[in-house]
Amino acid sequence: MATASGTGHQDPSAEVLTEAAAVFGLLATPARLHIVWALTQGESDVTGLAARVGGALPAVSQHLTKLRLAGLVRSRREGRRQVYFVDTAEQAPVVDVVRLVGRLAERKAPAAVPARRLRGL
Repeated sequence: MATASGTGHQDPSAEVLTEAAAVFGLLATPARLHIVWALTQGESDVTGLAARVGGALPAVSQHLTKLRLAGLVRSRREGRRQVYFVDTAEQAPVVDVVRLVGRLAERKAPAAVPARRLRGL
């Protein structure tokens, strides 16, 4: 690791930067960002998420699979339902980044941004 000139802070390794870029890549689509944001607000099954984000059930399911495989989203079985959630303690840095969406939404007037379906869902 290199040290940033005059700061005393060490730069992240190439491995850490590659891993962070992969996480940001997963969140770079509006659909996945919306899903993770929704799950930071509370757990849900795929049907509830599809209704909330305005996406088709198969597309939301595929996004959840990718997010789960990356470790950003976890799931547990409740009877016949699969319930998805974000482990906010384990994923605190990611949750902080995703919560920027909420801060951006607060800056917008509610009437200024019409509700619409996200592309790709």
